[in-house]
Amino acid sequence: MTPKVSVLLPVRDAERTIGECLASLAAQTLHDHEVVVVDDGSTDETPAILERTARGDARLRVMHTPPRGLVDALNAALLEAQAPYVARMDADDVAAEARLARQRETLAGDPGLDILGCRVRVDAQGANQGMRDYVAWSNRLLRHEDIVRDLYVESPLVHPSVMMRAERLRELGGYRSFDGPEDYDLWLRAHRAGLRFGKVDEELLFWRDGPRRLTRRDPRYRTEAFRALKIAHFEETGRLAAGVVVWGAGKVGKAWARALRSRGHPVVAFVDVDPGRIGQTIHGAPVVDVGGVLGTRAGLHLAAVGQPGARERIRAEAEHLGLRDGRELLAVA
Repeated sequence: MTPKVSVLLPVRDAERTIGECLASLAAQTLHDHEVVVVDDGSTDETPAILERTARGDARLRVMHTPPRGLVDALNAALLEAQAPYVARMDADDVAAEARLARQRETLAGDPGLDILGCRVRVDAQGANQGMRDYVAWSNRLLRHEDIVRDLYVESPLVHPSVMMRAERLRELGGYRSFDGPEDYDLWLRAHRAGLRFGKVDEELLFWRDGPRRLTRRDPRYRTEAFRALKIAHFEETGRLAAGVVVWGAGKVGKAWARALRSRGHPVVAFVDVDPGRIGQTIHGAPVVDVGGVLGTRAGLHLAAVGQPGARERIRAEAEHLGLRDGRELLAVA
């Protein structure tokens, strides 16, 4: 019988956490599911733990491969998945008992919903302040409109918290292997394809954070890699053809200007409220006040700020000038 949900679980050298992860999946209130584990070349006790657990639970399907990397492991699991819905999970995460049931119920009840996350709880002791801030920000983005509004700030969905329609993921070609973040790349491609996002307003995943996570030690997840991916997406969608105005002449705005210029997209102007900056020239572009925006010609305005509250102030000023949030103005980080 076809399972209702397939969990895609890539694993490598996770002997310390995989047992708790698998136990949380075995305890799901949605009993009719499968867990497709791809052991990506583990050299510790992970393979033995997986085989021992699989002997006691037929829903656990284990594949052992040479170490080929996360994307290959995810796509291998997707190829084997039998269910109409696929859920993500990492070997150091723990799922609430109702997680699979609640997400499947929500997706099944809304045919227009394609990718569904949930709120997450992060390890308060292992996570630094930046990670706690990120989780608090992500947990506030529940509706499709809120998620896509902040899509270019950071990844609005915590990857291992997501459940997707398997057919939609396969139509997108699965995960793409490149020198950048595979999950954020998937959200951008999904948005471009017209897919709809959402989140269950419940904490259904306990997300561990620590120094061993790929997001901390792999250069594919650096801020620069995310920024390069965003610019490539803007290029593919023709958003940069008519010029760019950057709101914010501080650290974030200057980093965006450098990245844009390196790809042949000079900034038309910076917008800033600091009187000491107005009238200066930064990276070849004049710094103007809010009123000076009307004298610039650009097709895309980027709210590139990092200070709390600054993004919303820019959105309010831009709206007053007739720049539509999500159209002419995009918030970035």
